[in-house]
Amino acid sequence: MHDQSAGLEWRDGGVPVSTRFDDPYFSLENGVAETRHVFLGGNDLPARFRDGFHVAELGFGTGLNFLVCLAAFRAADVSGRLRFTSFEAYPMAMQDLRRALSVWPDLPASVLTALEAFPARLEGDDFTLEVIHGDARTALPAWEGVADAWFLDGFSPAKNPELWAPELMAQVAAHTAPCGTAATYTAAGFVRRGLEEAGFAVTRSAGFGRKRHMTRAVL
Repeated sequence: MHDQSAGLEWRDGGVPVSTRFDDPYFSLENGVAETRHVFLGGNDLPARFRDGFHVAELGFGTGLNFLVCLAAFRAADVSGRLRFTSFEAYPMAMQDLRRALSVWPDLPASVLTALEAFPARLEGDDFTLEVIHGDARTALPAWEGVADAWFLDGFSPAKNPELWAPELMAQVAAHTAPCGTAATYTAAGFVRRGLEEAGFAVTRSAGFGRKRHMTRAVL
């Protein structure tokens, strides 16, 4: 069985970097702003939020995207519940997750940091979080859910190409509601082509920070 620990080191005053993929878990400039620009803006959120809106994600990481999404859902004053499903092959140790999230005091981080163990399923008053542990290449085909929006947030395609393969993009499409969306920080050609081949209409838009472009997709 492969080592499922999330090996990491800390750089630039508190940014966790995966030693397995040599890639940071979030933007070195501003992780929250990047999540809002790429994953919320790229999926036309919070405008589309409603009771039961279902976000799915490749790569839970520190949980930052989930917390930013939950904060936006609450700020939008939507009655009901947000559903959030994430696929994570290498869960982070809880002490590392707490340290990573400590720099974002305005987020509802206690939802995660108060836990004793990395979450698998968590129910709150206004959310349901499910983190499916394991390789998404096998876990996603077995998943019975359907998402309204996808956050495609694996490590860099150049360093973690398996999480961006055309076969996996086809599975993303198969688990997307009609007119559902996907967004990612990368504009790599093979990722865009994989999404197009899976049935998405793909557009390139302005990226965050030093990234010139990002990708948006509509099924």
